[in-house]
Formats: sequence, C-alpha cells, structure tokens
Amino acid sequence: MRVVFVHGACVRDGEWWWHRAAAGLAGHGVRSVAPGLPSCGEAGPAPDAAGPGLDADVAAVRAAITADDGPVVVVGHSYGGVVAAEAAAGLDVVRHLLLVSSYLPEPGESLSTFGPEEPAPFLEVDPEGGTFSVRADALADVFLQDCDPGTRRDATERIAPQSLSVLEAPVRAAAWHDVPSTYLVCADDLGTPAAAQRRFAERAGRVVELDAGHHPFLSQPEAVRDLVLGLG
Repeated sequence: MRVVFVHGACVRDGEWWWHRAAAGLAGHGVRSVAPGLPSCGEAGPAPDAAGPGLDADVAAVRAAITADDGPVVVVGHSYGGVVAAEAAAGLDVVRHLLLVSSYLPEPGESLSTFGPEEPAPFLEVDPEGGTFSVRADALADVFLQDCDPGTRRDATERIAPQSLSVLEAPVRAAAWHDVPSTYLVCADDLGTPAAAQRRFAERAGRVVELDAGHHPFLSQPEAVRDLVLGLG
C-alpha cells in the first residue's frame, strides 16, 4: 500500500504538514507522498487572478496517485478533500479515500457551495491580486490550538497565498461514490465545526471521530497513522 496525502488550503510544503504521520507509516513499511498544490504556488508560478486553480491541483495529485501501479490510499485534508474527490476518480489503484475535517463535494459543487457569502474572519482576501490566505494569528489559535508552540510556529511559517479561483471551481467527479471512504471528524476543530463535518461525513461510507483540532496529523499523528493502516 502507498499513501498520497493532500494538504489543505493556504499553506505550502505538503511534506512537512504530513511528516509525523508519514514517519509513523514508514515505520510500518508504508510509503507516502504529499504532492505540492499549484494553486498554493508549489509548482513554480505564484498564484494570481489567472490561477493556477483546481484543475492544476487535481492534475498534480492524479500524477502522484498514478506514479506506480500499487494500491493507493488517498488522504485529503480540508480543501484537499475537494481535490481528492476529483483526482482519485476512475483510478483502479485507489483502494480507499480518507477525508480529514474535509469538504466532500458532489460533482458541480465547489468550496463556495459550503461557505457564507462573506469570507470567514480568519481569511485575508486580495481581490485585485486574485488570492486569499489565512491570517497568521488565526492559523495558530483557530486551527492549531491543540499543537505545541514549536509546531504552531513552524506551521505559521508555511502560510501561502492561494488562487481565489479554487473557491468557485466546481469538481467534475466524486470518487467517493465508487471508492470506499472514511471521514475523520475532528471534534475539537475550531475552524470547521464538528457539526458541519458531520454533515459532510453523511456522504462517506464510514465515520470516525477523534477529539482533535483541525490538524490531527500534527497533534495526534499516531491516531492518524493507525487509522490509515487499518484502511489498507
């Protein structure tokens, strides 16, 4: 089994976000990869009003999934669930989808489908530049409240502007219709409330809850490791 991790919105350096869970999996002989998302500026051009957008993110993750012929578990976090929903569609190597505090869109739905008209207070939006990002203080206090100070500091250094186009771009496929899926509800998440997660989770085949904030792979990596190992 191989694992493809897909990070969430407004951050860069995907390998870092997943490194604790990845190390635990490696100890059990499980390889993993965390591809960069072009919409977060991880593939060369900086994001702006012209993109890159969701299509580029889907292509990057799909390439990682198909890098070899072995069975794959795809783990999508937050916005990463939107990417994974389309990227994993129609690929026989994908054995399971794990969605962590994630959006779970039907074809035709986008991030904007699930949000209010006004941007969340923890976001900074630059309409002229065509990007949005998360406020540094909000990342630490809203999304990483159950992490140690060093992790909060290191994570804050990895905030990245992201193309605004991903908010409106609809997914064209929903792999979870055809692939076994598990939704991990993070019950202490201050950014995506557990009640909202549970509504998304109704679309998944199985639901697991963990008393954790938005990034359990940083605060409780052993729990995420064990969950992934059980999916293979």
